Amino acid sequence: MLLLGVCAVGALVACPADPPETGVAVSKQAPEAVDAGSVTLVTMFQWKEVNDQAAELYKQGEYAQAVVMAARAVQLAERAFGPYALQAATSLNNLGTIQNNLGRYAEAEPVLRRALAIREKRLGKAHPLVGICLHNLALLYEDLERNEEALECILRSIAIAEQVSGPEHPDVALRLNVLASIHRSHRRLAEAEQVYLRALAIQEKALGPEHRDVATTLHNLAGCYNELGHFAKAEPLYLRALKVWEKELGPDHPNLASSYGAIADVFVLRGRLDQAEVLLKRALAIDRRVAGPDHPLVASDLSSLGFVFLLQGRLEDAELYLKLALAIREKTLGPDHPDLVGTLKPLALLFRKTGREAKAKSLEARAESIQGVER
Repeated sequence: MLLLGVCAVGALVACPADPPETGVAVSKQAPEAVDAGSVTLVTMFQWKEVNDQAAELYKQGEYAQAVVMAARAVQLAERAFGPYALQAATSLNNLGTIQNNLGRYAEAEPVLRRALAIREKRLGKAHPLVGICLHNLALLYEDLERNEEALECILRSIAIAEQVSGPEHPDVALRLNVLASIHRSHRRLAEAEQVYLRALAIQEKALGPEHRDVATTLHNLAGCYNELGHFAKAEPLYLRALKVWEKELGPDHPNLASSYGAIADVFVLRGRLDQAEVLLKRALAIDRRVAGPDHPLVASDLSSLGFVFLLQGRLEDAELYLKLALAIREKTLGPDHPDLVGTLKPLALLFRKTGREAKAKSLEARAESIQGVER
């Protein structure tokens, strides 16, 4: 979303955050699930049914329902197969991934790390299922701005995917998207562009031009061009990704919220404020329904809408939305997270416009302090 010059990788990049990786990030019963011992077939099928329901709900973007089913699948797996069984690792991986999508980062990290530990011990450190855990951990660490840990995880995951499937496999392309996102977070935009282009070439060749994973990479590449100031390149890529997602996922999927917000950013930068407002309101409605009223994505939508209202001169609306966005971000991300800058700066500008100079200076100083910590 629009953050006044701050790199909003978590909001802009369709990985996770929000990412269309069903079948990779959240898996149905996998070949690993042959750990039965004395477990009855009834128990195995019960676990499989619940685990598959969680994966299907995730695929549909119903994260709130999916996380309940995923937690139940973990309980069934641990009770039936034991806490260190591969079935438990499958369900833990799914649960942690969904928790991450819901912004429940503190819960997601130990769950994903436990899934990784089980798989590394049982399967070895170069197994493809270990690569999936590393991929999902990288997405989590990226959301938390822990980019060195994210980079370590994703490089391991890429190496595993290349070794197992070859360098031109779509699984490699999914992981390249995360690597490019990390480059963006460090403002290495030229490197990010090249990684996205490599991922796009792999996916278009293997999957065709209208696959949802192709749309993800198009969306992310457009975000990179947006940050480079190449708005004429960004807009058609965003629109192409949106067209694929609307066709493949339906009008209310979480990926569309990310797409609407990103296109709105381009419209704002081109002065098309009314069109931006319409798209941001669509994004806000989807994110509130899917993730709940206190999710960081909702805060991003509110912050962007507040900035649009500020530009339109609707100062009361702007203040309401910006203050609400700031409160959500402080609650969910903490008082020093870089994303807060994207709300503090426009709110300071609003205070200055309305004659509250002392409050404006206080917010500006806080934003500068956070950016200093970030550097």
